[in-house]
Amino acid sequence: MASIRRTLSPYQDRSHQNGGNVSPFSVNSPSHKLNPTSRFALGVRRFIGGEKHSLPRKGFRTWKRSIYSCLSFFVVGFLLGLAPFGEFEDARSPDFSFEVKRPPILDVKEDIVVDKVELAVVKRENVKERFDYAARKQVIVVTPTYNRALQAYYLNRLGQVLRLVPPPVLWIVVEMNVASTETADILRGMGIMYRHLVCIKNLTNVKDRGVHQRNTALEHIEHHKLDGIVYFADDDNIYSLELFETLRDISRFGTWPVAMLAQSKNKAVLEGPVCNGSQVIGWHTNEKSKRLRRFHVDMSGFAFNSTILWDPKRWQKPISPSIRQLDTIKEGFQETTFIEQLVEDESQMEGTPFGCSKIMNWHLHLEAGEVGYPRGWLLQNNLDADSDVDAVLPIE
Repeated sequence: MASIRRTLSPYQDRSHQNGGNVSPFSVNSPSHKLNPTSRFALGVRRFIGGEKHSLPRKGFRTWKRSIYSCLSFFVVGFLLGLAPFGEFEDARSPDFSFEVKRPPILDVKEDIVVDKVELAVVKRENVKERFDYAARKQVIVVTPTYNRALQAYYLNRLGQVLRLVPPPVLWIVVEMNVASTETADILRGMGIMYRHLVCIKNLTNVKDRGVHQRNTALEHIEHHKLDGIVYFADDDNIYSLELFETLRDISRFGTWPVAMLAQSKNKAVLEGPVCNGSQVIGWHTNEKSKRLRRFHVDMSGFAFNSTILWDPKRWQKPISPSIRQLDTIKEGFQETTFIEQLVEDESQMEGTPFGCSKIMNWHLHLEAGEVGYPRGWLLQNNLDADSDVDAVLPIE
């Protein structure tokens, strides 16, 4: 006989109330009494745990909608985080226009008065006075020297004069065969720019010594293209400071009269140009043997521009062999043959000073002869003197 069991029997209710085995998908199941969040968490755990129980169709759609909502919010938030906007309003209406800032406009008041600006031109005299050293020509002084009793005296006397000449001054001192330490010490102690040269030449005639020494200096000037006024100044002559100051006024070739002490030492003679202003119109001469010379000039009575040696085109001169003094010329004619290589006639000369009216150097021919001198011009012992003095004369 078949028995019929009702669905909602008191037995089943008691079993449910006593915690019996109840299906989770029943209407009275505890899972249906949970809130939506708890049900979502329970569904996720069951999904991860691999349970084979299937959710109802309506619950499955709710769970799927929640997943899609979370993913949508996550993607939107991630994209907003990558967007280069500082504020939310910028993301809604971004403005990529560039704003050019204009300089502020200054309000100029009418009561402000600007002083008048004046531009002045500096006078040329002031500029020349301030930068006078830059406009000076270089003076190149050539001095041949040799070992003798008064050599140190002559070199020191000439060097002291050159120290007073405003720079630039170049002193070229030439010795024969070897550069002595005594001469080098004097040059170093002068405090002026110098060059110590050596002329290596085997000479049979001592009188040609000065010729070869000057040629050595000319070769040095030509090789290094030294720019300036060249002047042959022997160490035994006497020079005034005014002479070296007037050398810078020479353009091409300048000459002046020289006072000379005759060989007899009993009279003085004058040798050099006769001038009308700065124009050379004649010559002073007293010796009959020298009247055949073209130019009556002493070796210390002229100076010339150094560019004639290494730039003849500047002076419209044809290219010719190097200008040198000749040792084959008779003594007394060295000056005139050398000058003939520099200029053609008196029209290319300049008389200095104006009118050739001053004597600026002297040639005295004062030599000590064959007088011995100590090495280095220094005495090792004091001079012997008699200590027995009968009387002492007072100095008035």
